[in-house]
Amino acid sequence: MTKIAIIIPSRLDAVRLPNKPLKLINNKEMILHVLDVATSSDVENVFVATPDQKIIDVVKNYGGQAVLTSNTHQTGTDRVFEVFDKVLKKQIDIIINLQGDMPNLNISSLKNIINHMKKNVCDICTLASKLKTNKEINDPDICKVVVDKDIEKNNYASALDFYRVPTNKNTSNTYHHIGIYGFTSKAIMRYVGLKRSKLEIERKLEQLRALEDKMRLDVCYIDACPLSVDNENDLNKIKKIMETK
Repeated sequence: MTKIAIIIPSRLDAVRLPNKPLKLINNKEMILHVLDVATSSDVENVFVATPDQKIIDVVKNYGGQAVLTSNTHQTGTDRVFEVFDKVLKKQIDIIINLQGDMPNLNISSLKNIINHMKKNVCDICTLASKLKTNKEINDPDICKVVVDKDIEKNNYASALDFYRVPTNKNTSNTYHHIGIYGFTSKAIMRYVGLKRSKLEIERKLEQLRALEDKMRLDVCYIDACPLSVDNENDLNKIKKIMETK
């Protein structure tokens, strides 16, 4: 039987929106909305990984599992790996790195990435949706992923590149990247053992480390685009969506 864990990296010191995980949406902290999505997936092992005791307290008071991690990690994946290594003792087949700032993620999107990882055809899997406007294509706050074929027709494809700012007008097979990742146990151990790559540092996109090391990174298409909360404007948008349902 395939053993799966969902680990949600979360911290308070985000530059653009400090204390982001504890911002209230419908009178409930953002991190708890994400935790609800994770636990709704029926995956047994769900943890919040954080260097902040305030987040630990909120999660545990809600009945969730939280692990106090190092405050020196450079990436969320490093934080996820600490839980995989020290708490789960590497006895997990698939690790889902679920970002703590996507409170309106649809459970079907999470299950999509889990089901693809169960096929055992790639090292890492992530999600993407359609880029709908030229404004989105040119928006540096939106990460884009280039794949080797049309994922709307094929459901998934292999990633070729990730970027924020376009360098040419060719947007063929380019999609709105959604920063959730599935790793095989071997892949996450390999990944954290790599040095930060040149492109990763230049573009500030950690997934490029995997591509530069020739790891197979599949991208699954979803017909939705959960809002990632990066700043106060995003928070107001997500409140409008979630508090009017």
